[in-house]
Amino acid sequence: MNSPITGKPMTLRKEERILTFRKEEFSVVYHFYSCDDSKENFTDSELDQKNLLQVYNQYRAKHNIPFPDEIKSLRSKYGISAVKMSEILGFGVNGYRNYENGEVPNASNGKLIQLAKDSKKFYELVKLSDCLKEDSKEKLLGKLEGLIEKEEENAFSFELENYLLDSSLPDEYSGFKKPDLGKLTEMVVFFSERLNPWKTQMNKLLFYADFYMYKKRCSSISGVRYRAINMGPVVNNYNSVYDYIANNDDIDIWQHDFGGEEFKSRPGRSCHLTLFDELEQEVLEHVSEKFKNIATKDNSTKKIIDISHGEKAWKENEKERNIISYKYAFDLIGV
Repeated sequence: MNSPITGKPMTLRKEERILTFRKEEFSVVYHFYSCDDSKENFTDSELDQKNLLQVYNQYRAKHNIPFPDEIKSLRSKYGISAVKMSEILGFGVNGYRNYENGEVPNASNGKLIQLAKDSKKFYELVKLSDCLKEDSKEKLLGKLEGLIEKEEENAFSFELENYLLDSSLPDEYSGFKKPDLGKLTEMVVFFSERLNPWKTQMNKLLFYADFYMYKKRCSSISGVRYRAINMGPVVNNYNSVYDYIANNDDIDIWQHDFGGEEFKSRPGRSCHLTLFDELEQEVLEHVSEKFKNIATKDNSTKKIIDISHGEKAWKENEKERNIISYKYAFDLIGV
């Protein structure tokens, strides 16, 4: 960006700042352009969005308010329009649609949406609603009864996913995204198809994809938590996660005589790229291109470990083997 004062290119900088939203203060990594000649600072719409999203994310996490992707998936789960969802929950006609598009609900509406995520509780809300015609209400209640029954049958699968990915509420350690085993699986398939990485390499590829995504949009792709260990950042509970994905026949993990484990794609099993939006696909392709030459060379695992050891995210967390905050994404140097 050029300075509106001198016309010369400006320097992109970042610093810790406190921003206020709804009378509450939040610490963010504030991004801005600095004009070296005039000493004036400027932002553009992209940086404004990045700065504000950090505030909104923290506000949502603090008040247990669902994120836009959760709000969208909720309505998709029940198969009803945004207008009808608004009416059932008692919002304005366009309220639910606005929340899907990123508007932050107030605390009371946020709690109501959280309540509606429970199919049994949403069933009761529909029963109490007087905005639906009787035949439409009966049809929706019947659908919800079937959904509740199916969820009860699949309770073990939900519990297993929670165990594998620590599916607690979105926070700074999940990239303000609810952990999504489906997306993580497709990321693993994606990198297995393109690079046949070793297990240590896979951990770094996933780390860079999720953290680079956060650097661009202040939310991760998979919602996975990463831990700093001596070998660099790794998916938390990675051995169990990878074994689960392999046991589901989504990938093959080849055990080599010298002890290494290589990830390979399965015949007929390609990555379902439609699960990712356009920017997420761009990030995956970027990370794949960045590391494809390293992954095919001798000592490739050591090289990718060395790259990850240059990250502030690893340096400041390895000693205590901490879960890594996604705030370190703004300091990435490896991609």
